[in-house]
Amino acid sequence: MARKTDLPPRVQRNVYPAPGHRFSRAKIGRTWKDSTPDYPPMQQAPPGAPNVVVVLLDDAGYGVASAYGGLVRTPTAEKLAAAGLQYCQFHTTALCAPTRAALLTGRNHHSVSQGVVAEMATGFPGYAGIIPRSTAFVSEILSQNGYATGWWGKNHNVPENAKGPAGPFHNWPLRRGFDYFYGFLGGETDNFHPLLFRGNAPVEVGKRPEEGYHLTTDLADDCIAWMRNQKAMAPERPFFVHFAPVAAHGPHQPPLHWRGRNAGRFDGGWDRYREEVHRRQLEMGVVPPGTKLTQRPAEVPAWESLGDDERRLFARQMENFADFHEHTDHEIGRLVTALEELGEFENTLFLYILGDNGSSAEGGLQGTLNEVAGMSGVAYPLDTALARIDEIGLPGTTPLYAVGWAWAGDTPFQWMKQVASHFGGTRNGLVVSWPAWIADKGAKRFQFHHVIDVVPTILEVAGISEPTMIDGVAQKPIEGTSMAYTFDRENADAPSTRTTQYFEMLGNRALYSDGWIASCRHGRLPWVTTGSADFDEDRWELYNVADDFSQSEDLAERYPEKLRALQELFLVEAAKYDVLPLDDRFAARTDVTLRGNWFTGRREIVLPGTLTRLPEGSAPKLSNVDHTLVVTVDVPDEGAEGVLIAMGGDSAGWSLFVDGGRLRYHYNRYDIDRYDVVADGPLPRGRAEIRLDFVCDAASSPGGPATVRLSCNGTPVAQGRIERQVRGNFGGFGCLDVGRDSGSPVWPGYRSRLPFVFRGRIENVRLELGDAAERTTGELLEEHLRGD
Repeated sequence: MARKTDLPPRVQRNVYPAPGHRFSRAKIGRTWKDSTPDYPPMQQAPPGAPNVVVVLLDDAGYGVASAYGGLVRTPTAEKLAAAGLQYCQFHTTALCAPTRAALLTGRNHHSVSQGVVAEMATGFPGYAGIIPRSTAFVSEILSQNGYATGWWGKNHNVPENAKGPAGPFHNWPLRRGFDYFYGFLGGETDNFHPLLFRGNAPVEVGKRPEEGYHLTTDLADDCIAWMRNQKAMAPERPFFVHFAPVAAHGPHQPPLHWRGRNAGRFDGGWDRYREEVHRRQLEMGVVPPGTKLTQRPAEVPAWESLGDDERRLFARQMENFADFHEHTDHEIGRLVTALEELGEFENTLFLYILGDNGSSAEGGLQGTLNEVAGMSGVAYPLDTALARIDEIGLPGTTPLYAVGWAWAGDTPFQWMKQVASHFGGTRNGLVVSWPAWIADKGAKRFQFHHVIDVVPTILEVAGISEPTMIDGVAQKPIEGTSMAYTFDRENADAPSTRTTQYFEMLGNRALYSDGWIASCRHGRLPWVTTGSADFDEDRWELYNVADDFSQSEDLAERYPEKLRALQELFLVEAAKYDVLPLDDRFAARTDVTLRGNWFTGRREIVLPGTLTRLPEGSAPKLSNVDHTLVVTVDVPDEGAEGVLIAMGGDSAGWSLFVDGGRLRYHYNRYDIDRYDVVADGPLPRGRAEIRLDFVCDAASSPGGPATVRLSCNGTPVAQGRIERQVRGNFGGFGCLDVGRDSGSPVWPGYRSRLPFVFRGRIENVRLELGDAAERTTGELLEEHLRGD
């Protein structure tokens, strides 16, 4: 295919939908015999418009992928870089959902009310977690200009309280311009037991991990089939593919057949990793000559200071992560191969974004086998982790690596995910391939750009003007600027069209302007989930990143007036884009009751026996609150086993079920502590009323003890103690189910029988909530930590 020299002519339309077909060529007579029809044509994309594929990896910093000097092997990224361009000053927001919202809308994350993840949304314009209709997704624009549109994998942009079967669905993909969606809602899911949707409907995967199932492969298979079907039906119609796998977000779970491919590769530790990667980056030219390697923060331990057992454990954590990441790159390679086989690769704009923020430190200083524990600030016991070292990454574990590896993955920069003040949190690799246009193959680009620049780039190459009105809603102007000018060889060293950009996440903030950046890392460390720091105590730093690529030399004392000017400009940008009020709280904002859902204010609730797949954020609050469950069942003469009602999964949760004919309640506290309350005798046949009373100790704080009582038909059958509860949420690896346990299992004893459907009939479940449900766990937890 000959290289293109001109972008498609721009469609001069800014109001959507377009007017309906006017039948202007039709001639209407008395009957069809003396009439001429004018049938509406199929919608057409602009002539020559390319396919667009946007791949977005998760939680992988600048120094992870081999394409950018890292030691995690990414041959697909390297192949695309050799055929296209590598961007070495491309930036994200420092956190998952905000980056994704900015990517899809072309606006800053606070501008679209995604200042933080949906699980921490609050009632302020920049933080509500509900993307307004005035900021259309790029898919909404492309689909009304002749594109087929599909999304695979992670969708972290549906409001947390709108993920259940009652919706509302107006922020789900099919209502935001996507023809097709196959993926999951939320920040993470289990790669072996994912909670998937096709469109708006929940679906089961149908295979087990021991049968070869893995989510990334499933997503790639489905995406490839969709692309082939599209081109078989409409070969001239371009498509837009958004492919967003779990990787390299936790849980780090490679396929069973991929395990062990990195054995021994990281025994040298994270300090040596950074030194080696920095040397490789200089050799490859993905950092400028003279770029300095920034120093290890005092809070991150030196590898040499660790004991032998710690080194062995932490090296295995990184091996497991690399297995997971490398497999994902392999599956993305299958997408590329499919495009080549279809003859579509040449005219496909393929954007491979190698992370949505820096590498994640959320596993804590020692890493964890349980992601929910890590995100809740609960340390996983080192001796238990060592005893289970060979289980890391297997079904039943949801691991994250230690903080030191997150720091290493952001070589050569300071800090990591969440820390928007420094490039360790916001600098990510971007590889762009478009063989039909890009002639400067294998070249590097150092223009300063941001994820909000992707949408205007897509619109420019597709020949589509920015809309001002969509579906009757006036559109907020796109805040990004196109990067398409950098595709031309003659613009390789052109000045960046982005001259100013603010950054803010959880109080960490920065302002970039014309080669300088003022940076303020605020308060809480990114692996600590509680507390709040005084913003008046913040200290700002100043860097001339035109000469100091890695932010290695703080110039604040040398140029105080420059720093002051950038601080003032930050406030201007913050006011402009709804960044205020600054909020650094983490645990205190994760409580589901902060965001009202369909159950808010209801003390008595009746759940039908058919209700399944209700995510925690859309469900009644059942963590750290008194509650009573009354399950009315019919048990057939032959007996029945299975789950009556369950919440959560492998990482944390509880399940009331029948096993071996006996009623059983199992409480899973981060897979660290497990508690069972089991009836002495069998469940009677026929109609039965099963009652569970869960009563927190009167003086207990979140995570404190509770008593569980089971009865059947008014007769007590068992009682037990939960010595320590989950402190906050049960996490995204399960949901509230009646009659089954979807996703990963709360109790590992029925893993092989998942979803362990109850074989009797459940009429309903009556739920009564105690007084504590009126107060949020976040409020109680903060009070407890303050000693109130």
